[in-house]
Amino acid sequence: MREYDLRKESEKLLTPNIVNMISFIHEYKGKQTLYIESKRDILTSLLKIAKIQSSTYSNQIEGIRTTDIRMKAIINDKVEPKNRNEEEIAGYRDVLELIHENYESIPITSSVILQLHRDLYKYSVTSNAGKYKFSDNFIEEVDEFGNKKIRFEPVSAFETPMAMQELCDSYNREIVKGEINPLLLITIFIIDFLSIHPFIDGNGRMSRLLTILLLYKSGYIVGKYISIEKLIENSKESYYDALQKSSVYWHENKNNYTYFVEYYLGIFLKAYKDFSNRVEYITNKKLTVKDRVEIIIEKSLSKITKREIVEMCPDISEGSIERALNQLLKEGKILKISGGRMTSYTKNNELLNI
Repeated sequence: MREYDLRKESEKLLTPNIVNMISFIHEYKGKQTLYIESKRDILTSLLKIAKIQSSTYSNQIEGIRTTDIRMKAIINDKVEPKNRNEEEIAGYRDVLELIHENYESIPITSSVILQLHRDLYKYSVTSNAGKYKFSDNFIEEVDEFGNKKIRFEPVSAFETPMAMQELCDSYNREIVKGEINPLLLITIFIIDFLSIHPFIDGNGRMSRLLTILLLYKSGYIVGKYISIEKLIENSKESYYDALQKSSVYWHENKNNYTYFVEYYLGIFLKAYKDFSNRVEYITNKKLTVKDRVEIIIEKSLSKITKREIVEMCPDISEGSIERALNQLLKEGKILKISGGRMTSYTKNNELLNI
C-alpha cells in the first residue's frame, strides 16, 4: 500500500541542481520583502493583472474558456456567470480570492480541501462538489488518432479519504518540525495529490489553488503578483511530461519525484525573476516608454505579443506601447511577426550584428 512520508522523499531530492534552484529562489524571496514594504502602489496594479491571468489560464488548461471581455468582467465581479464555463471561472476566482486574503488562517486538512472544492463549484449545479470521488477514476491520454489509453490509475475511491488524511498529516508534521525546505514539501504534496486524484472533476485546478495556498503559508507570495498558473499553461507539455515521469511506480513507493520537483521549482524561479524585472521596469523613471518596450523584447527568449508587453507594464497605456512598437519597427530594432490577433515581436538580430 502507498505510504505518505514527505520527509523520506524530500531527503532523496537534495541534488546539486535542486539545491541551487532553491538557493536562487530564496535570494529573490529576500527582494520580495523589500518590494512589498516600499512599493505597495506599484504592486496593486500587478495584483489586479495576476488575478485575471490566474483565473484565465488555470481554467484554460482544462479547456474552460470565455472571451477576454467577459473574463475581465467576471474576475472584477461585475457580472454573473451565464454558462457552465463562466460558472467554473467565477468559482475559481472566489477560491483564489479567499486564499489571497485568508491564507494564514487556512489549515491544510482533508476537510478544508473538501470545502475549497465545494466553493470551486459554488455557481455550478453538481452533486460532486465538496465530495471525494465515489467511483474509481483513471487518467487517460489521447493519441493523434483519437485513441484513448490509461496513462495512470489513481488511488481507489475507497482508499481516497484515508490517503488524503495521511498526506495532509505528513505535510503538517514536517512543516511544524521545520527541518525540510518547504519548497520540497510543497512540490511532493502536489504530486501526491495529483496521483491520488481525489475528485471526479477539478483535480488540476485544485492542485494549482493548493500550490498557491502552500506557497503563501510558507512565505512565498510571488503568486499574488505573477500568475503561476499562466507560467504552467505556457509550458503545459513540460508540465504533463514531468508529472508522468514522476508518477511511474508511484503506487509502489518507487517513483522519482525529481522530474516534477525540478519543473515546479523552475516555475517558481521564473515567477520571481518576472516579478523582479517588472518592479524594476516600473520604478526606473529614467527609462522612456520606448526604452522599456525595447528592453522587454530584447530580454524575451522568444517572440512576445503586445498583450504580454501591456501586462508587464501596467503603468503604461496600451496606446503608448503601440506607439513605442511602431517607432522601434521604423528604426529597425525589432521585427514584427504577423499573426492576426496573435501578432508578435522579436529583436532584430541582424541589426545587432552590424
